Amino acid sequence: MDDNLDFTTGDAGASSTFPMQCSSLRKNGYVILKGRPCRIVEMSTSKTGKHGHAKVHMVGLDIFTSKKYEDICPSTHNVDVPNVKRIDYQLIGITDGYLSLMTDNGEVREDLKLAEGDLGKEIQSRYEAGDDVMITVQHAMNLEAAVAIKLMAKQ
Repeated sequence: MDDNLDFTTGDAGASSTFPMQCSSLRKNGYVILKGRPCRIVEMSTSKTGKHGHAKVHMVGLDIFTSKKYEDICPSTHNVDVPNVKRIDYQLIGITDGYLSLMTDNGEVREDLKLAEGDLGKEIQSRYEAGDDVMITVQHAMNLEAAVAIKLMAKQ
């Protein structure tokens, strides 16, 4: 047996995706379309044909880039669904386009890029104004990004 096992990772070996029957997916749920984690925005089921399965047509938006993806699969087949986690962090600084974030237990991480577009601008302006803000970070399939900002209540 190998005595040099590495147990430093924080997860319990959980997969980044799990299978789910196509017909049990719902609008606003998550699914993997074309290899990307997406939120389902539109879904329709066609009737069974003469020889076959009912088909499910799904339209989803990538949860990180908001790019639109479409796919059609038989309703009885399994599709991959991403394990999506959302964690809130307190913003403590911005350095060279990277966020300094603190968890509830006081750990600091500085490896997350400032979001692009309007969200990034809002985070930057709130920080420069001296507001206490919480940043919501979404994790899926070994990817992560800041997806929301909210003001913290003053004590």
